[in-house]
Amino acid sequence: MAESRYLHTMIRVGDLERSVKFYTDILGMKETRRRDVPEGKYTLAFVAFGDGPEVELTYNYGVGKYEMGTAFGHLAISVPDAYAACDAIRKAGGKVTREAGPVKHGTTVIAFVEDPDGYKIELIERK
Repeated sequence: MAESRYLHTMIRVGDLERSVKFYTDILGMKETRRRDVPEGKYTLAFVAFGDGPEVELTYNYGVGKYEMGTAFGHLAISVPDAYAACDAIRKAGGKVTREAGPVKHGTTVIAFVEDPDGYKIELIERK
């Protein structure tokens, strides 16, 4: 496994275009590729920062909403300034669910935002 590398995380979304817009326009990721599979009744869109791991957004035809469940926690993104990132995300129409500030019992500054389907995204300040 020495030459293995992490590729992507898949999440199911209820509205593919709305989700792509959030990840690209609000978070600043780029759509790297898209694949429509009519015979399987699904479309995949991949988004990423540069050449890093991707988030695979999976839209299953006709499914507009998913239950979150209790197992999945969040995606995490490093940002140079969590306070500024929250301001920018809020101004762009994104939802901040935990304002930037030190993590409980620590000094690392974090924040949480939520995508249109309710997935949590942790912003971790790395200067």
